[in-house]
Formats: sequence, C-alpha cells, structure tokens
Amino acid sequence: MAAERLVVVGGDAAGMSAASQARRLRGVDNLEIVAFERSPFTSYSACGIPYWIGGAVSGRDELVARTPEEHRARGIDLRTRTEVTELDLAGRRVRARDLETGEESWTGWDKLVLATGARPLRPPLPGIDAPGVHGVQTLEDGQALLDSLSDTAGRRAVVVGAGYIGVEMAEALTGRGFEVTVLHRGAQPMATLDPDMGGLVHRAMNGMGIATVARAEVVKVLTDGDGRVRAVATADGTEYPADVVVLGIGVEPRTELARAAGLPLGDSGGLLTDLSMRVRGQEDVWAGGDCVEVLDLVSGRNRHIPLGTHANKHGQVIGSGVGGGYATFPGVVGTAVSKVCDLEIARTGLREKDALAVGLRFVTATITSTNTAGYYPGATEMTVKMLAERRTGRLLGVQIVGGPGSAKRVDIAAVALTAGMTVEQVVALDLGYAPPFSPVWDPVLVAARKAVHAVRAAGV
Repeated sequence: MAAERLVVVGGDAAGMSAASQARRLRGVDNLEIVAFERSPFTSYSACGIPYWIGGAVSGRDELVARTPEEHRARGIDLRTRTEVTELDLAGRRVRARDLETGEESWTGWDKLVLATGARPLRPPLPGIDAPGVHGVQTLEDGQALLDSLSDTAGRRAVVVGAGYIGVEMAEALTGRGFEVTVLHRGAQPMATLDPDMGGLVHRAMNGMGIATVARAEVVKVLTDGDGRVRAVATADGTEYPADVVVLGIGVEPRTELARAAGLPLGDSGGLLTDLSMRVRGQEDVWAGGDCVEVLDLVSGRNRHIPLGTHANKHGQVIGSGVGGGYATFPGVVGTAVSKVCDLEIARTGLREKDALAVGLRFVTATITSTNTAGYYPGATEMTVKMLAERRTGRLLGVQIVGGPGSAKRVDIAAVALTAGMTVEQVVALDLGYAPPFSPVWDPVLVAARKAVHAVRAAGV
C-alpha cells in the first residue's frame, strides 16, 4: 500500500511544526510530506526582526530555528521559492509555480495543511511602493530594510502605525541613530490598549525622543527626482520628511487561495477551523498560524491574532491529527507583550471597547506601583489596569505599562483569565515575594484588590 501524502502550503511556524510533528508520529515510510514555501527561508522568528534591525540580534541566521536543509534531512520534500497558486479540493491537488523558472505543476494530496500566514497592510496610496518604503513581515523584508538603511545618507525615519510592530521598529531605528516620527490614526499609540493606558506609552515615547503624532491619516508618500521617498503627507496637509519609511499598520490573513476554493472564512478573513484545527466542513484539510481565526475564551468570539506562539501550537495540534493522534487548540485570551526602549507594554483579555462590543457590564481599576520593593535599588514605576465583570467579579482583562520587570506579570492575569477566576480569587493568589522582585503586595494583586472594591460598590 502506497504511503499517504501530506501537502503543506507555507513553510514557517505552523506549517513546518505540523510537518515535523506528523513526521515524528508517522515515520518516513508511512507518510510522504511535500511542503511549499515562496521564500528561501523556513521556520524563522518574524517577531525577532525588529531586534535584528536594531542590532540586538547579531544576524539574520540567528532568527532561523530550522533551515530548509535541516527539514529535508528529516525526510520532508521542502520546495522553497515555490508558490502555490490554486487549490483543487475536488481533485485533491494543488498547483504550484517555481518562482525562479516560472514552471507550474500539480501535486496531489491525501491530507492538506494551509499555513499561508498573513501579509502586511499596505494601503493603495500614491508613492506607497517607492524605494525606501518597507514592511517588516518576512526575513526578506528585514534584509531589504537593512540594505536601505545602509544606503541612506539621511537619518530621518517615519513609522506609519503605532501597534506592536510600529513601536518596536521605532525603538530599532532610534537605536540606529535615526530621528524617528511615528504617525498613527488613533487618539493614542498602541490601540491594543485602552486610550488611558496608551497615553502612558505616548508620553514615555516622547520622553525618549520619539515623536508620536496622533490622529495622523497618511494620504501620500512623496518622492524625490529619483523616485525615492522624501516625505510622508497627512490629511491635514503636514509633510513629515523621511529618508526611510516603515509600515507598521497591521496585517491581514493571507487567505485568497482558501477564498477562491470556497473554504469558510470569518469576519476578519481568516480561515475557520474546529478545535483540532481542521477547516470546518473538511475532513482532510487543516489550517493554522496567521491565516486562521481563533476563539477568544473571554468574549466567546472568533478573532484574528497573528502570533508565533499560537502558530507553533497550531502546528503541533495539526501534526498530531495528521499523524493519527489527538490534540486540540481550545482558544486564547489575547496575551501580548512588547517594549520600546525601557518601557514594557502588556495586555491580556478584553479592553473596554471589547467588553462593550459583546454586551458585558464591567468595572475598571487602575493603580500605579513599583516593579520591586520601593526601597530596592532600581525600582521603576508600573501602572496596572484591570477590568472585571459587574456582579460576578469575573476577571475580564489586564493591561500593564511600566519599566523593566513589568510586562511578564501579565502572565498571572493570562492564567487567571484562562481559569475563569474572579478578581477576589486573584487577590488570594500566593505569588512569590522578595524585595528584588516585587513589593509585599504585587501590583497585579493591588489592582485586583481595587477591582474587588469596585465590583462591590457597583452592586448589580
């Protein structure tokens, strides 16, 4: 009996984790694996690109967890620089094009994994494709940006967008000696936070010498006589000089293949799967990584949350299913951390507008404390905001902005959210204490205690 064939579309975290796990479970003789990847690279950390650009990571290869050669040595027929252009579900085959030769061919499958990732949002503005304008989604993007920085005589950079990528790239460019301006459409940077917490980020970035401009709608990229970027124009007529522009305005699921094949997509355009990461309505098609939507355990709704942590877990779950085992991905609580220079930023669960959108009644509590005992050398300030459901006191979300040692405290809240704990139960948590690590009352516990009082005061 011939071995089954698994075809994987996408060679980064989810795709190659799935392929590797399936290979471990099924062995070489029982499962043939063919994987397609449009770039020359596989299994790399896109999240590390800003730190490579900024110089904290010494080189591109440091971000690669497993090379194409290493995958091939494990019995995976990995075809790089090859793009899948069509899915034929009825015929159980995919069409792929070799990007170097242009040659196209069909490959049949018994089982199919879609791990096509996400693409940076690139609005159709005049000049948006000019030399000197860069996204930072792939290693190729990162290399192109580094080459551009080396070729640029000027030292003015404009970052469009103030989400995670935007603030991280602002730090990277500042570290390289650029004068950085961040343009964003919201009232405050970091729209993943509530505006009051985003205001803390705004003030801190300005204090670092990074100019942040709120409610700035970019309408055009201006170019010089050679066609290279020279400035970014906003809707109010202001021009911001730029020798390099970095786009950090988010990503969207890369699901055009799935859409053309009639596979189910959610509100954000991401593929919809069941708990085992099978595409809904398909017996032998799985999907994972940045091209899917996941269940938010707090709100009960599907969301698109493109993070490498999720992608690797998706791959493990998919590989188990393909390999004949059993695993599920139950969902997420929306945990994310970032930093800009010495400022750490974290969130998990729902923001105020998220809670309102799903009809939850809530109270908030915000406190400012220190990350260590106040008398301990190096203590820095941190602010914690907590949302709790009225009447029940169920924890709904936590946001943290502060100095070194602040952000990873969000993991306490992530566990509490996953467990469905109330803020009163959070207050009772037995957290570690010593002056170099926290005050006697950890800031998360202080915020929870204040949230308990807010719940009681709000009544029903």
